[in-house]
Formats: sequence, C-alpha cells, structure tokens
Amino acid sequence: MLLSHGGEPLPATESVARWTVEQVLSLAPDDASRKAGNKLATAGHWSGTGFDGSGAVWGLCKGSGSKPYQTVVDTTGPAYKCSCPSRKFPCKHALGLLLLRASGDGSVPQGEPADWAAQWLTARRGRAEAKQAKQEAAASGEAAPGPADNAAARKRAERRAERVTAGALELEQRLTDLLRGGLATADRTGYALWEETAARMVDAQAPGLAGRVRELGAIPGSGPGWPVRLLEECGLLHLLDTAWLGRERLPDPLAATVRTRVGLPMSAEGPPVRDRWLVLAQYDTPDGRLTTRRIWLYGRESGRTALLLSFGAMGRAPELALPVGVTIDAELTPYPGGGLRADLGRQFAPPAAPPGTPVPDTPPPGGSTAAALAAYGEALRGDPWLDAWPVTLRDVIPVPSEGGWQMTDAEGASALPLSSAALSRPGLWKLVALSGGGPVTVFGELGHRGFDPFAAWDTGGTGGGDGSGSRAGDGSGAGSRSRSAEVTDGAVRLI
Repeated sequence: MLLSHGGEPLPATESVARWTVEQVLSLAPDDASRKAGNKLATAGHWSGTGFDGSGAVWGLCKGSGSKPYQTVVDTTGPAYKCSCPSRKFPCKHALGLLLLRASGDGSVPQGEPADWAAQWLTARRGRAEAKQAKQEAAASGEAAPGPADNAAARKRAERRAERVTAGALELEQRLTDLLRGGLATADRTGYALWEETAARMVDAQAPGLAGRVRELGAIPGSGPGWPVRLLEECGLLHLLDTAWLGRERLPDPLAATVRTRVGLPMSAEGPPVRDRWLVLAQYDTPDGRLTTRRIWLYGRESGRTALLLSFGAMGRAPELALPVGVTIDAELTPYPGGGLRADLGRQFAPPAAPPGTPVPDTPPPGGSTAAALAAYGEALRGDPWLDAWPVTLRDVIPVPSEGGWQMTDAEGASALPLSSAALSRPGLWKLVALSGGGPVTVFGELGHRGFDPFAAWDTGGTGGGDGSGSRAGDGSGAGSRSRSAEVTDGAVRLI
C-alpha cells in the first residue's frame, strides 16, 4: 500500500491530539481489517515507533519477510503509507500503529521522524502546497481554460447528452413492453433481460439508469408483494426518463439533480463553506465493481449537514477516511442540485479529538419523529429518487415492535420503524444499552425502508439537542444512567 488519498496536510501550531481507540477503529475499511489491526496493537510487533507535534506517526512492523513494513500516518489528512502489499486504506499495519498510539502507554514516544518517514511527509506537503497554489491560480483566473478548451468540452458534453437521450428513449420503450406484457410475468424472463438492458444503458453513458435497471431485476425474487414494488420502481424510472427528456423546462436545481441521477459527472462549484465540521458517521456500500464510502458531517456554526463521497475500485477500499467523532475546521464546496453532497477542501487546523480537547460533545439539534418525516417529505419534493435523508431524532426511545424495533417519541405520540439493515447489525444493541429505556438523541438516515441509526447520544432525560445532556458513559450529570457501550466524543457509533 504505497499511496494515500492525498488530503492536505496542515501546519500544526500545537501538538495534534491523540485519537481515541474508537476513532481509529472507525477508519477501518472492514471488520477483517479492524480485527487484524487490533492484533497488531501491541508493542511486541513494533520497533522504531514515534510521533511528532505535526500529527505524524511512524513505526516498523514485523512481517512474514526479513524486512519489517515501514508504516507512516499523517493524522492531519488523514493519509497513510505502508510498504506492505495491501490495497486497503488504511491497512492493518496503519490501524495497529494508530491503536498503539491511542493506548497512550508510552510505546510510541515523541521525537523526530525517521528518514524514510520524513521523506514521505516532506514530499506529501510539497504536493499539497503545489496543489493549493494551482487552486488559487485557477480561482484568480490566471489558469483559466482557453476558448478552444471550452469549445471542445462543450462538444463532448453535447455528444454524451445525445447518447443518454437515445438510451432514455430505448428504456422507455422497454418499460412500455414490460407493462403491456404484465408485471406479474416479469419473474419468468430471468435476470438476463435486465442485465442486457442495463448494459445498453452503460453503452449510452448513463450509469445511473443502468444501476436502477439492475435494481429492477432483483425485485421479482424479493418475496411476497414484489409486483407492487416493481411497479413503484418502474414509475420512478419512467419519471427519471421523462425528466431527462424534458430537462430544459425544469428549474436549475432539479435539472442538476436529474443529471446526477442519470449518471453524468458533476463538479463541486458552489461557494465554499468554512465551518467546524463534526464527523457523524462513515460507512461503505459495495456495488459490484465499486465501493462507495459515505461520510456525514455537521457544521457547528452553519447548522448544515453535508455528505462526502469517496470511491474505491474492486478490491480497493475508498481512500478518504475521517475518524468518527472528530471536528475539523475546513471548507466544503457543495455540488449543484438539491442534495447535500460536497467536496472536502482546505483544512485550517488539525482534526480536534477528545479527550482533553475543547470539542463540544453535543449532538446536532434534532426534533421529533413527525418532524423527521416532514423533512424527508420536503426533500423528496426536490429529489423524487431520494432513498434516504439525514435526520436527528431527539428524545426518542428504542422499543421492540411486532417483527422488529422502532424509535418512539418520549411522549409516545409517534414512532419510526428501524430498517431491516439496522436490525441485522450489532449497533442496535449498543443503542438499546445506551437508552436503557430512557430517551436518547440519534442521528441516521430516514427512507422508505425505515430509519437507519448511525450515532447516538445519551440525553440524560434532559433533551440532548441543546447540549444539556450528560456525556454518554461517564456516569455524571443529573439524570445520567449507567451505560455499557463504546463512546466517541459523547456519541456511540452504531455502524
């Protein structure tokens, strides 16, 4: 593993805070890496370890060969380099080194980086400075593309739009044939027809349409009631087709959303928003030959929620990783449309991590389950193809229901069912343990499949959305309850 994700290193004016064990584990690309990293988190595996005030951590790890693996981490990125052949970011050696540093037992002393670590750190910072200078030049117009470049780009965009239009028209015809033949017979054709249709959409350079077609192919074998679900998804796909064909008549934000859903590449181009962004959640979703990593952030001052996306090819974990629970002082550049996606830009300070650092342990302000449903409904007005929307539920209690669990308002007025994905994860029992029958604040995604919780805070029965609740698991504060769960910056990570 010789590359890093290239996040900008930062000149630290003071010693960068040590991450907690839970924050290090939140960086792991999968459970296997998490377990392997834990096994390497002992001093016996390491030699030549050290850290410095700029956020660098380095060490030599014993491997199967005669030479130890050289591992270095820049926690201000974060970014990683290891001489092992792993294609995961971070690899098990980087995780083990960070876990050893998180233990604080003196196994990783402060000092000057080894020559091999200093060489990588210096080169990394040089690339970051060059990148920042290039961005500043582009922003000032010094490196603006010429008329010929603009014309060529416009022609390429027009040719691709023509291919997508041809694909959308073909897909409309196939949907018409499907409905004429009757949805109830769709399970007899097998998956090959759907895959062939998806391949046609790939040829039309519309990967978003191709993905939705593949999802249609999986519905006939999804259990009782599948014709209804197939009709619903066919209706949404038809709506996307017709929206693309009539995109010139749509408002600009909705037209941008349609282009994104069809699969056209978009660039972050909104005005940058600087804030202190709390990392709420990070999780991966595999999709064939691609793994997508989603990182949810909440701006302390702006009150905005933002989504960072990172992608990894087959066999490689996405390279961008941020420890859950830290707060980063950075700029985010939003994408066009009505979504929350943004790009991580310049960082102005190292990530702040507890304990011992002035990071608020309060959750984002939340509301009732009814308010969450209203927010999801409003989001659907701008993006009818939206699967889920980020919400924070305040003063809710996880309670069992028929065939599952639900989040119920403390007053018992309304409730939201947990999704099937949430029911299958051990995070459910962390949530139940944190609650103990009392109210908690929970952040997650609400969609047509239910509510999927990602992080939870103990409100101590006082309404944690305003920060008055006690810190989870510390047993302090009025109304606090005994807890047994992993805690990060006052929050329990559920995914």
